[in-house]
Amino acid sequence: MLQPTTGVTPPWRFGAIMTDEITSRRNIPVRVRVILVLFLLYLFLVGVKALESGIKSFGADFTDSLFAGVSNPIAGLFVGTLATVLVQSSSVTTATIVGLVGAGTLSVPLAVPMIMGANIGTTVTNTLASLGYLRRSSEFRRAFAGATMHDFFNILAVAVLLPLELATKFLSKSAEALAGLLGRSTNLDFESPNSPIKAAVSAPVKLLEKLFEGLGAGDTLLGILLLVAGLALIFLALAYITRNMKLVVAGRIERSMNVVLAKGGGVAAMAIGLIMTVAVQSSSITTSVLVPMIAAGVLTLANAYPITLGANVGTTVTALLASLATERPEGLVIALVHTLFNISGILVFYPIPQLRRIPVYLAEKLARVAEVRKSLVIVYVVGAFVLVPLLGILLLQ
Repeated sequence: MLQPTTGVTPPWRFGAIMTDEITSRRNIPVRVRVILVLFLLYLFLVGVKALESGIKSFGADFTDSLFAGVSNPIAGLFVGTLATVLVQSSSVTTATIVGLVGAGTLSVPLAVPMIMGANIGTTVTNTLASLGYLRRSSEFRRAFAGATMHDFFNILAVAVLLPLELATKFLSKSAEALAGLLGRSTNLDFESPNSPIKAAVSAPVKLLEKLFEGLGAGDTLLGILLLVAGLALIFLALAYITRNMKLVVAGRIERSMNVVLAKGGGVAAMAIGLIMTVAVQSSSITTSVLVPMIAAGVLTLANAYPITLGANVGTTVTALLASLATERPEGLVIALVHTLFNISGILVFYPIPQLRRIPVYLAEKLARVAEVRKSLVIVYVVGAFVLVPLLGILLLQ
C-alpha cells in the first residue's frame, strides 16, 4: 500500500476500506489463484451451456409458453430488475439471459429491456450497504447519496435509452453489426461444431446428459436437472471468481485508486472502476466499497461518480464471456447490447456538466429527506426494487 510521505494519512486513501478477508487470506500463491480463476471461468461457461441445454430439453411448446406472458417490453424491464434483486447479482441475471437468447428461447428485442432492468436491480446492493450508517445521521446522508447516485443514473439511462431502442432499435442493430465484425475478425463461428471453446464446454454437459438419462430421466426431468446444474455452476463459479480475484488484485487496485483519487478522478477514475469490476467480476463490490469512503467524507460524490460509471461498463464482461458458450450469434448480440447500453448512458450524461450533475443532485436531495425521515429509506428500497417491479409484471403480463 502507498505510504504517506508527510506522516499523515491522506484523506483520499483507500487502504482503510479494505476488508479483513482481503488483508489476511493470502496464504495461497497468486499463480495458484489465477489458475483457479481460469478453471472457474471454464465452469462458468459449462454452466451457461448446461442452462441452454436444459431449456432445449423442455421442448418448444414449454419455452414458448414460459415467455408468452412477458411480451411487453416494460414487463421485461421489471423482470430483469426483480430477478437481479432476488439473486443479488446482475452477472447471474445477464448470464442467464444470454443463455436463454443463445438457446433461441428468448428473442433479442425482448431481452434488451431485461438487460436494462438488470442494470437497475444491481444497484440495490450498495443501497443496502448504506443502511449500516442509519444511526449516524451525517454519515448516513453521505452514504445514502453515494448509493442512490448509482440508482438514479441507471434509472435515467433506461428512461432515455429504452424508448429510443424501442423506436429505432439502435442498440440491437449496432450490436448485430459489431457481432458480425467480431465474427469475421476472429473466425468465431457459432454454428460450427468444431469450435474448440464450444467443444471443451459441451463435453461435460454431454456427460451430464448421459448420466441423467442413464438414471432414467425423461425430457422434462432432464431439463430440470440440467437447469439446476447450470444455475448452480454459474452461481458458484462467479462467487469464487469474485472471492479469488478480490484477493489477487486488491492491493494493486488500492494503489492505483489512491493515485487516481489524489488527482481528482475523472476519466481515469472511470477506468479504475471498469478494471476493478472486470477483475472481481462484480459491480456490486466496486460500488459498495465506495459507500464507506463517501460516508466517512474521504471521497466526494463527484469523484465517486465516474468510478460507478466505469463499474457499469465493467460488469458487462460477464455477459460477453457467457456468449462464448452459446450456439447462436444472438447470444453475442445481446451481450454486446449490454455493453453498448452502458457506454451510451455515459455518453449521454457524462460529457455535458448539466446532465452529469442530475443523478448526483437527485441523490443528494433524496438523502437529505431520508436523513430526517429514515422510514422513507425502507419505503424507497422495498418500493423501488420489489413492489414496483412486481406490480408492473403482474399488471403488464
